[in-house]
Amino acid sequence: MSFDGVVVVAAAIVERDQRFLLTRRLQGTHLAGAWEFPGGKCEPGESLQACLARELMEELAVKCTVGRSLLITRHAYAERTVELHFFATTLSGDPVPQLGQEMRWASRGDLGTLQFPEADRELIQLLIARTTS
Repeated sequence: MSFDGVVVVAAAIVERDQRFLLTRRLQGTHLAGAWEFPGGKCEPGESLQACLARELMEELAVKCTVGRSLLITRHAYAERTVELHFFATTLSGDPVPQLGQEMRWASRGDLGTLQFPEADRELIQLLIARTTS
């Protein structure tokens, strides 16, 4: 979904055993090769929670429960401006990549060493600073 040229994205922060679920952006996409928290663009008229549930089913074939909002941030890239809504999310099952994307569970320490989109910087700092879930 886009408001005034801003792409609205919902993303899941899934933490299990002190590790976070990450997927890698596919080649040929905006920011290809960067790690990210799973989720995607909202469709017109779709709520953020419905978007996140749909994206996790499409990308990882897993149902979820979307919890509280952890962070809302906006970032302007040369090509587009994104507004990211990060939600604490619980999965009901094990995620299985459906689009050929890489997936991994990363520790808090790993978060500071991986390549993420610039828009995720504030969230990464927040997660690294948090010592407990």
